[in-house]
Amino acid sequence: MTSYISHTTIDCADAYELSEWWKVLLGYVDLPDDPNEPGHEECMIQSPDGAHRLLFIEVADAKQTKNRLHLDLRPRERTRDDEVAWALSIGATQVADHRGIRGEGSGWVVLADPEGNEFCILRSEGELGTA
Repeated sequence: MTSYISHTTIDCADAYELSEWWKVLLGYVDLPDDPNEPGHEECMIQSPDGAHRLLFIEVADAKQTKNRLHLDLRPRERTRDDEVAWALSIGATQVADHRGIRGEGSGWVVLADPEGNEFCILRSEGELGTA
């Protein structure tokens, strides 16, 4: 027998606010039988099809260094560059830009959510054949 990943957990200072931000970024929703509310110390969101869940848990420790684990996001409907611009417009910050690292059209951009947790925006599936 093997295990499977139940959900991905993100430590944070404000579970509700950060879960709300990630809901916008990913198009995720609250669990139907367990809606998140301000003041909740644990907030779970899921993809619309329920295939993936993110759990935000409030912790006393502030983030101090680079994440050892992060999410790589592939845009569904936009190009990488358009997705980066959109993420920045809703409050992400740019940490590093690796566009073109392996030639024209390659690479990714490292961003951080409002609490500093890093994630990467990759090229869309439509862009993968162009570089």
